[in-house]
Amino acid sequence: MAGDTEVGAGRFPTMERRLTPRGQQRRDEIVAFATVRFAENGFHPTSVAEIVGGLGVGKGVFYWYFASKDELLAEILRTALRSLRTAQAEAVAGELDPLRRIELAIRAALRWSEQHRHLVTLIQFASTDDRFAPLVSLGEAVAVRDATAQVAEAVSSGRVRDADPEFVAHAVLGVTTHIAREFIHKRGRPADDVADATVAFVLDGLLAGAISPVG
Repeated sequence: MAGDTEVGAGRFPTMERRLTPRGQQRRDEIVAFATVRFAENGFHPTSVAEIVGGLGVGKGVFYWYFASKDELLAEILRTALRSLRTAQAEAVAGELDPLRRIELAIRAALRWSEQHRHLVTLIQFASTDDRFAPLVSLGEAVAVRDATAQVAEAVSSGRVRDADPEFVAHAVLGVTTHIAREFIHKRGRPADDVADATVAFVLDGLLAGAISPVG
């Protein structure tokens, strides 16, 4: 469910600046502070003035790194989607069994969701906003492509029942996303507990009628 392709810049190209270590630190501070403010207070109510005021810097500092508040959120979203994909890539690295890779990717996604609640909130908001929805959709398309490859390999090897890999990939990602939102974010259940139940549910469906069930 993970690979090397980055989520593209889309309509919000990143400002290219060669930053000193101090400059990078300042940029990271803006991103971190804005992530929390956007998630807790809402993107629209949060102003650039509030962000720089909270950091104790002038607006000129903000606009040195970001052309607008929209560009800042777009960068937060790109970084979040890349972080999730990296977490899954690291989780499945070296695992040869495609079915096991599906399981590990699910567990990694749920742990990432638990650890990055503010980012999940912003991704959910962005998916409903016409300006940012295409960026989120691109990230989802990449995730579907990764998952489809894993499912296709599992089907080909007889590890899971014969089915349309893309359909199954959408189903697995849909279940994982909904479970994370409902049980981790709304109900506060531990990610590992939620992951056990999610994996059991998904694998039960995938293994029905399989040639070589996990054993």
